[in-house]
Amino acid sequence: MSTHDSNSPSGRPEDSWHRKLLEGRAGLFAVVTTVGISIGGIAEIVPMYTIAAGPEVLEDVKPYTPLEVAGRDIYSREGCVQCHSQMIRPFRAETLRYGTWSRAGEYAFDRPFLLGSRRIGPDLHRVGGKYPNAWHFEHMRDPRATSPGSIMPPYSWLHEDSYTKADVQASITALSTLGVPYSAADQADVGPSIDKQAGEIVADLAKAGIQTQPDKEIVALIAYLQRLGTDGKAALAAREAGGGTAPADTAPTTPVAPAPVEAAAAAPVTLADAAPAAQ
Repeated sequence: MSTHDSNSPSGRPEDSWHRKLLEGRAGLFAVVTTVGISIGGIAEIVPMYTIAAGPEVLEDVKPYTPLEVAGRDIYSREGCVQCHSQMIRPFRAETLRYGTWSRAGEYAFDRPFLLGSRRIGPDLHRVGGKYPNAWHFEHMRDPRATSPGSIMPPYSWLHEDSYTKADVQASITALSTLGVPYSAADQADVGPSIDKQAGEIVADLAKAGIQTQPDKEIVALIAYLQRLGTDGKAALAAREAGGGTAPADTAPTTPVAPAPVEAAAAAPVTLADAAPAAQ
């Protein structure tokens, strides 16, 4: 094995500049190491004590409802974050496809964050309200029924398995402990809140000819997906309408052809399209 050191003029390791300048001087090496560690520590610690100064607060962003919390837990359990991001970057291509770019204040009550790091499927941060409930119901049962060419696997068990109110209650309590502002009344109202919101989704699905029960996991997941991005859009619209200084989107007004990649996964269908597949 060669002992030649390319950093040394003589080729000998002991003549390397870093050995002479630092490693050969224990005191200086200790000082430089301490300074380096201190800088890294300050960069990590200071933000913990200055968090009150940021990020921007969006008043219309509210905590998730109990049913949406149940849906978010299912979303996390099934690993949806491995294929879908929830962060639209301020780039022209992204705002054209997904809508208004994401602001930090929109994640105020996310525990944990589900930003994601890959897009095997499309970004979902603005998916709330984009498709009807029936579309989501059928998409989770058979993704290719609503998005031809999709490589997403089916999640048909969500239509059969049920969530429990006790689990949702435990999640609400845990989130409250982590700082999400659920009041005592909110925590006591978990059951009735779930019944009301789940009943509305089931009734809407029935209009499309789809029959299901309020306690099915698919209902909770639909509630969560339909909430994504809606508070942020409302908050930014209200700020702009009131003469605020919310940053404008970077997307131009001139139309462009949609990106071919993953286009099938985002293709909407009508309730009429979704209903026959459920029968």
